[in-house]
Amino acid sequence: MEKISVFCPATVANISCGFDVLGLCLDTTGDLMHFYHKDTPGVEIIIKHGPKLPTLPEENVAGVAATALLKALRSDKGVIIEIEKKIKPGSGIGSSAASAAGAVYGVNQLLGAPFSTQELIPFAMAGEALSSGVPHADNVAPALLGGITLVRSYDPLEVIPLHVPEELFVAVIHPQIELKTSDSRSVLKQQVSMKKAIRQWGNLGALVSALYTENYDLLGRSLVDEIVEPLRSPLIPGYKKAKSAALASGALGSGISGSGPSIFALCRGEEIAKNTAAAMNAVYGELKVATELHISKVASRGTRLIS
Repeated sequence: MEKISVFCPATVANISCGFDVLGLCLDTTGDLMHFYHKDTPGVEIIIKHGPKLPTLPEENVAGVAATALLKALRSDKGVIIEIEKKIKPGSGIGSSAASAAGAVYGVNQLLGAPFSTQELIPFAMAGEALSSGVPHADNVAPALLGGITLVRSYDPLEVIPLHVPEELFVAVIHPQIELKTSDSRSVLKQQVSMKKAIRQWGNLGALVSALYTENYDLLGRSLVDEIVEPLRSPLIPGYKKAKSAALASGALGSGISGSGPSIFALCRGEEIAKNTAAAMNAVYGELKVATELHISKVASRGTRLIS
């Protein structure tokens, strides 16, 4: 039986000033997914490792994403997807996006790659919609493409890969509490003041400029979220202290990873990233909250074949 195995990386979405449009790919953690043909049409889900997840394809992020791809092809092929889930759901580092991205990438490869990797993004978004209620691309785009990505438009969809400075590292701490994306979205307001919107646009434009010019000082000054962080941060115990500790350790900037509870910090160089992770971890040690740490360069590759 033909088998394809895929690595599906974790991601950091929003990157402070880029709510629902910016995301980056981590290099050190992710899920494994295995794909096989089956004799009958449709998608079958098997959870090989990890938390208990739905196995009905219409209730599973990977199943929904893979089904969307098969429907687009009008294919009667059958696919078995075996998931080794290593990114905890509700972690804020793209657990559902890894499932969705891995599913469409693996099925596409199994069927002879009729779509480019960029063309897979809308199918992965269908899976994300099951998880959060919104078909956003800020996680699935970097999960598929790697690097740092910008969603310029959702209708029509246009995703732009951005330049990644060579010395840019990411430190991520995941306090072991679950914060569902749907709950985190429920605190957001549908309208924002013009004053805050203008400042947010300025920071987003400056951040993109800083990436291309490798201006780390400007990059740090741009990592300010005027709109979402003030509403979501109260949902994360220890957030303010952890962010302050990151900045005191030399991080360029820090913020909520995706919808939380994970907290990210962008750093210039691996040593500062390690120090930053340790400082944030010390905060949660005092709070007696268990954590997971991830220290990574921004991955140049996203979801990929491993066998």
